[in-house]
Amino acid sequence: MFETAPKVILASGSAIRRQLLTNAGIRFHVDPADIDERGLAASLAGVPPPERAKALAEAKAADISIRNRDAIVIGADQMLELDGDVLLKANGAAAARTILLRLRGLPHHLHSGVALARNGEVIWSAVLSATLQVRRFSDQWLDDYTENATGALTSSVGAYELEGRGVQLFERIEGDYFTILGLPLLPLLAELRRLGAIEG
Repeated sequence: MFETAPKVILASGSAIRRQLLTNAGIRFHVDPADIDERGLAASLAGVPPPERAKALAEAKAADISIRNRDAIVIGADQMLELDGDVLLKANGAAAARTILLRLRGLPHHLHSGVALARNGEVIWSAVLSATLQVRRFSDQWLDDYTENATGALTSSVGAYELEGRGVQLFERIEGDYFTILGLPLLPLLAELRRLGAIEG
């Protein structure tokens, strides 16, 4: 990386977001944001889910950028929308099973927001969406899945990880792969290049 590039920080503890940036060859530090996500999400209850995801991404980026002067901070958030409702991460296997039963046989939308902030101010943000059609899986398959996909059940909205066994939940997917994983990577990389944070 060229010497004048600003420091890049990821304001997320997500392993998949770290992996996506690492795979893309980005040099960055990790400093997860510590904001009241549920409280902030509740205050945005009347806001459409895509805009909510973007607002949460902006809040995370701005929070971390206040204590990391002159760094470019990446914030990200994802919302799962089903028939107008937003489904939150499951807090255990039983809740994950309930979510998966709600999703069975239906399409849902994933909205992934991403933002960049510097010195406490959001300087760029975007949101991309994808539509995923869940197949009509059997109860037996669901039993096996919830028993064996332990980490995925509570680490991701929807109780699945597309990059793992969760891909078996779907019959059709429309949208950008990185957006589904929770980080709209291509527009993010384009903006990092424009800001001189990575080589272009």
